[in-house]
Amino acid sequence: MTEALIVSNVLSWILLLVLAAIVVALARQVGVLHERVAPVGALATGDGPSVGDPAPPLSVTDLGGAARTIGGAAEASTLVFFVSPTCPVCKTLLATVERVVEAEGGVDLVLASDGPPEEHRAFVEEHGLERFPYVLSAELGHTYRVAKLPYAVLLDAEGVVRAKGIVNTREHVESLFDARREGVGSIQEYLDRRDRRAV
Repeated sequence: MTEALIVSNVLSWILLLVLAAIVVALARQVGVLHERVAPVGALATGDGPSVGDPAPPLSVTDLGGAARTIGGAAEASTLVFFVSPTCPVCKTLLATVERVVEAEGGVDLVLASDGPPEEHRAFVEEHGLERFPYVLSAELGHTYRVAKLPYAVLLDAEGVVRAKGIVNTREHVESLFDARREGVGSIQEYLDRRDRRAV
């Protein structure tokens, strides 16, 4: 009886040690995968004003009829978020964009689109966006070569493009501000630089 108990304890300890080794190996593998799967930022496109270039000042009119200028010197940085009432991702991302801009501080949010004003007024009312400037300008979209939505452009207070790209998630939106802090045009550029330094 005592002999069986000793064997049972020894086997239990061996099994425990094997399980601990497996957990350590899995944890190590997760770390390796985490390094390989780099954070993905907003998909930056090469079209339109380049990051680091001054944004061309464009005169636009918001839904309330007020004249605005996008680009050029401003009181604060500006995130221009291109949306559409027919874009489901845009709708789900609106609250996230608001929270990220609020958390960053010192950033004005401007919503931009084009099309019939009535459609956009209904969109603004449905989503409670009255407190943000909402501009309709096909020229603005053409200037930044917006081909897919949702798309965002981050301008600093001097009107220089600091980051831009297609944004589908919170991480994509945050990556615009991360890119600005790192002094790069996109998270992809940051990762390319990091990988080149590592070689």
